Order: sequence, then structure tokens, then C-alpha cells
Amino acid sequence: MSRAKALVDASILAVWTALRPSSPWRIVPIRSLGPHHRGRIARHLLSLGPQDRYLRFGYAAQDAQIQLYVDGLNFERDEVFGIYDRKLTLLAVAHLAYDDQEPECAELGVSVLEKVRGRGYGALLFGRCAMQARNQNVPTLLIHALSENVAMLTIARNAGARVQRDGAESEAYLQLPQASLNSRLTEIVQEQWARADYRFKLQARQIRYPRPIATTGTMPPPLCQTPIPRAPAKKKTNGLFYKNWPNSSTPGRTPPTS
Repeated sequence: MSRAKALVDASILAVWTALRPSSPWRIVPIRSLGPHHRGRIARHLLSLGPQDRYLRFGYAAQDAQIQLYVDGLNFERDEVFGIYDRKLTLLAVAHLAYDDQEPECAELGVSVLEKVRGRGYGALLFGRCAMQARNQNVPTLLIHALSENVAMLTIARNAGARVQRDGAESEAYLQLPQASLNSRLTEIVQEQWARADYRFKLQARQIRYPRPIATTGTMPPPLCQTPIPRAPAKKKTNGLFYKNWPNSSTPGRTPPTS
């Protein structure tokens, strides 16, 4: 009985923790991304300005280098999370990379579009990745960033990370607690909520912007362009309609007269 009560209490706490608003006005769903999201991830990173690219990758990444990075994402090993708007544009992306050589550490990288800065998306993605790494029994979360990336280092410090600066670069280490029933249920609830939100936005966009059906190959043209056969013309005589009335030479049939 006590175990069942503990499970119910943990479930309620997990739902509250997962759906608790990050602000008094809204809840921000964070969805895990897969290989079929590579195009959206690439568009997000390519839309970053030169300074944002420099802070995200540590160098002035060009378009070809960003595309190479996206193509090399290993979704089977790593985790990628994103925040979508109602138009299914990726506003923020986090890449949680695991290293087979160092299983006790996971590295995090975050990027946020300039137009949505100041909304706390970076901190939300940081917390989501920390929970994911915790539930994977990874004890340490590593953030390798440039020392001038004040926003990312501030998020790490606020989460309790230990920051070590070495010239132009800095590293932040966050010790993660052990996974618990609450943390695992919270992650499940958050992921299901984010997937439901994504499907809702996708269906709403499909209804608002339906795609026309393309006619290819030997398919017939649309019905609106197909000529409709018309019936033969009808003659009106004495208030009656006669179709293909025979001429007067037909035996036994005489057309009416006016």
C-alpha cells in the first residue's frame, strides 16, 4: 500500500513539475528531435548571425560547415531538443552529445534565435538536457563555451555549475544527482506533452496552408478542367419540350404547329 501511494504521489509531482508554467502566461513545450528534423535544424543554425555562429561553435562557421555538422548528427547516440513556434520554426535548439570514450560526461551546446532572446529558452533547454543526462545515469554535464559567451555561462552558474576559465575559453561542470522516479516520470510527461503540441501545430498549419495535389505522369487533369458533355438542344413548341423531333416525312408523326 505504501509503495502504491508513493507511486501515485510521484506521478502527481511529475505531472506538476513537467507542466508547471515557466512564466505566469504560458507553458513552453520542448520536443526531442530526430533524423527527419535535420532540415529544420539546418535552417535554424543557418539563420544565425555571424556573432551567434561564433559563440555557438567557437569559430566563424560558414554555411558548408554548418551543413556538415547537421549531417553528422548521431541521433542514435546523442539527444537533440528544440522549441517550435506556431509556424513550426525552430526558435531554439540544444545538442546533448555523449562520448563513448567518456561515458561519465555529456557535453551541451545551445543556440537561440536573436528575435526570441530574453524569454528563458536557453535556461529551459539547459534544464531539459540536464534531466535527460541525469536519467541516463550520467553524473556530469559539461558546457564548453567561449569566455565571452556570458549568457550561456550565466545559465550554467545559476544551475549550480562550477565554471573554470582558461583564457578565451571556459568550461562549466554541473554535477547531476541520481535519477529518481520523479525525474523519469517528469521526462515522460514533458516529452508526451511536447509531441502532442507539435502534432497540433502541424495539423493547424496543414489546415491553414493546404498543399495542392500535383498532376504528374498520365493522371487526368483536374475535374474543373474536364469538358462536360452537353445534351442536344431542345426545341420548345406549344409549351412542350421535344428532343430530336422527327421531320414531317416520318409516317405517323407530325410535329405540332404554332
